[in-house]
Amino acid sequence: MSNTKAEAGGAAPPPQFDPKMIEPFLVKNPEALSVNIARSLENLGKAASEWLQPRESGEKVDIVIEPVTDIVKTLSSVVEYWIKDPQRTLEAQTYLMSAYFNIWMQTLAATAGQSEKAAVAVRDDKRFSDPDWKATPFFDFLRQVYTVTADWVETLTAKAEGLDDHTRHKAQFYVRQLTSALSPANFVLTNPVLYKETVAQNGANLVEGMKKLAEDIKAGKGDLRIRQTDASKFKVGENMAVTPGKVIAENEICQIIQYEAATEEVLKRPLLICPPWINKFYVLDLNPQKSFIKWCVEQGHTVFVISWVNPDERHAEKDWVDYSRDGINFALDTITKATGEEKVNAIGYCVGGTLLAATLALHAREGDKRIKTATLFTTQVDFTHAGDLKVFADEAQLQNIEKMMEADGYLDGSKMALAFNMLRASELIWPYFVNNYLKGQDPMPFDLLYWNSDSTRMPKANHSYYLRNCYLDNTLAQGRMELAGQTLSLHDIKIPIYNLAAREDHIAPAKSVYIGSKLFGGEVTYVMSGSGHIAGVVNPPDKVKYQYWTDPSLDGEFEDWTKRAKETPGSWWPHWHGWILEHHSKTVPARRPGGDQLNPIEEAPGSYVRVRV
Repeated sequence: MSNTKAEAGGAAPPPQFDPKMIEPFLVKNPEALSVNIARSLENLGKAASEWLQPRESGEKVDIVIEPVTDIVKTLSSVVEYWIKDPQRTLEAQTYLMSAYFNIWMQTLAATAGQSEKAAVAVRDDKRFSDPDWKATPFFDFLRQVYTVTADWVETLTAKAEGLDDHTRHKAQFYVRQLTSALSPANFVLTNPVLYKETVAQNGANLVEGMKKLAEDIKAGKGDLRIRQTDASKFKVGENMAVTPGKVIAENEICQIIQYEAATEEVLKRPLLICPPWINKFYVLDLNPQKSFIKWCVEQGHTVFVISWVNPDERHAEKDWVDYSRDGINFALDTITKATGEEKVNAIGYCVGGTLLAATLALHAREGDKRIKTATLFTTQVDFTHAGDLKVFADEAQLQNIEKMMEADGYLDGSKMALAFNMLRASELIWPYFVNNYLKGQDPMPFDLLYWNSDSTRMPKANHSYYLRNCYLDNTLAQGRMELAGQTLSLHDIKIPIYNLAAREDHIAPAKSVYIGSKLFGGEVTYVMSGSGHIAGVVNPPDKVKYQYWTDPSLDGEFEDWTKRAKETPGSWWPHWHGWILEHHSKTVPARRPGGDQLNPIEEAPGSYVRVRV
């Protein structure tokens, strides 16, 4: 009868309710759930105590007024633009309300069993990849409303007029932080996966999660240090940073490591690597399969690496002059003692590359010609387009950072780690928050994330100089940087430069690196690798991952270069090694660490890199 009625034009009967659809969401054991909720609240209280204890004792003092004030002030400038004109306000509200209405109508249609095409085009988001986000009308509604609202807020921020570039950049950054934090994927009651997990375990996941929360706040000495990997699976010197070598010299600033030769003949020019002090050098020596250092040794390079000290209050006044003189110059002196060589190839990574560039400009003024070629990995020398880290670089925020450093003489490593994680909060913060504290699960072991969590402190004088001269005032690019009584110009650097950028780099954007390439006074080979700040550099040839782009000309804008550039599959490492050989390929018998002049102090990777904070 029902088929006849439908064929006659009558309304189709509503779909039958399928209890299996909601069965996983129904609480089976409310008593057990209640007990576990109480236990999770108890553990949450322990977490709160771990947070309060160092603040009550005066061990930790939070400076939060200035950052919160800046967020409110920045976002208020966006709100002001949209509300001061009634017509703009109406248009913005109408667009959002229309989108909400369409989502609501679509949800009603889905609930009624109608298979109408979605009325609202909602972009896909990997946070909502589980099928329940779309299969269950309630969660599908939340997913769409959140996505539409987040996109709407980001669009209003981008289209707000009358903002200077820095204010707009900050506003967009703060909005992304807020929308990432408020995602329904981050809460038990609004995430179908978490909700079902909690029901299935009767809340045991929350008990374990809050226990982990308390442990991570205790590990952070009052700050939340989110674990991103199973740290128990890694140990520096045992299964990380294991390329054979010796520490052959050290001072207050650094240790110098020389790695043992793997070939009978080695290139006459030694290779010096100057890593960033914001992270530890062993990102270039994670394990034998990923180690750039080991690969270089196998290609016949005599490799020396600067291993920076993990500073404390004793290093408060160590500045860029110290890091240049007692870091790079000390390494060059050590190389000469160990090998007898005066001419060196040098590599600088990230801020280590910026220091190397500044030192090369200083060397040009002082007549020091020991470095014959320089390679820069994801290094900025012009900070005009410096990416999202520039959000933190205005006078008010720098004064706040300097105030934080004043008490101890350094910036705690967790602050820098948080800043880097915030650049990709949807990938590096919230997934781990959900997995660790709401699912109650342990993270998977991942060597790169272990290295990422092995943070370092920043000396007060060094960090303040870096932020002010690079991010705030861009003095190196403008020929105004003062170092050791000299005014530096990158144009004075005439040696060949291999300048590597990474296409998806959010710390040293490829465009920023390209613009900086034009400031040097000699031959510059600009190369762009696939992936980002780390994976774009740590890309062994045998993995056959990603690609790189080359073009010999630096004419035109960055966009012009990318149109001309030739794409080559795989790692850029062999291309770089070929570049090195083009400039000097003479070989000599293999050298042993320290040579005849220096006695090794200890085995690589040394003691400085093992200091954890």
